[in-house]
Amino acid sequence: MLDIVTVVLLSVTAVLTAWCGFEASKWGGEMSIAFSQASSARVQAASAQSTAQAARQYDLTLYTEWVLAGAEGRDDLVRFVEERFTAEFAVAFDAWTAEGRTARGPFVMNEYVPPGSVESEELSARADAKFDEALANNQRGDDYSLLTVLFVLVLFFAALSQHQAAPWRRWVFLGLSGVIVIAGIATLLTFPIKI
Repeated sequence: MLDIVTVVLLSVTAVLTAWCGFEASKWGGEMSIAFSQASSARVQAASAQSTAQAARQYDLTLYTEWVLAGAEGRDDLVRFVEERFTAEFAVAFDAWTAEGRTARGPFVMNEYVPPGSVESEELSARADAKFDEALANNQRGDDYSLLTVLFVLVLFFAALSQHQAAPWRRWVFLGLSGVIVIAGIATLLTFPIKI
């Protein structure tokens, strides 16, 4: 009877150990994919931010020329510059003008959204989410690795029980193995599965 219980315990634990190793590997792969996606989104966000900064610089240059032309009283140059405003800046400029030009300029208006700025924020948020996902996947892989070690401990105690001369010592080591495997299985049931 003792030998049958030991063989069943060893067999079940060997399968559980292999399963935990498989799951740790899968979650490690998911972690790598999520880190890669976070990195890619971060690069795309930086590119979109560069586009937004270049657009803002272009708009600022035109606005500076507009201000200087207005200060010099050159209405023809003022109109010429206004015709060259980008669509995004023109919307903010019109809103600023409609409010009586009381704000500190068109650039502080909510209507001013240079191209690339929205994309940059969205991609940056995606990068943050993917980074958090990668960290969660890393923890899942670590959890499965820890269970693998726990199940190896079960195998160790079960194997050790077979080399005890006194039956009571065999039962103690086998009972310890059983308690650890039950605790391991209960913990394993709370973990997410990736196939």
